[in-house]
Parts: sequence; C-alpha cells; structure tokens
Amino acid sequence: MSDFVVAIGLFFVIEGLIYALAPSLIRRMAEELPLIPDRQLRAFGLAAVGLGVFFVWMIRG
Repeated sequence: MSDFVVAIGLFFVIEGLIYALAPSLIRRMAEELPLIPDRQLRAFGLAAVGLGVFFVWMIRG
C-alpha cells in the first residue's frame, strides 16, 4: 500500500512541476487536444500504460 501512496505522490510532483514550469505549454496542449483523433489519444495512452508497467516491472520485478 505504501508503494501506491508513493506513486500517487510522484504523480502529483510531476504534474505540479509541469504546471509550475511550463503553464503556457499546458494551455497550448489543452487547446490542441480536441483536434487529436480519439484513436491516436487511445494509442498514446496505452503506450504510456505499457511503458509505466515495464518500468515498474524492471525496478520491482
């Protein structure tokens, strides 16, 4: 359970850094997000999940 809490904490740190260091980039990305097809967003999301699982597996496996 503590690993899960650490993962959530790291997620908030990374999200916070993005908003703190590049707010204009976040605005531009939010404006362009509706223009990206659902299929492409889904593919990138699945790739990110796979990469995350791979990293966890490599470190914890």
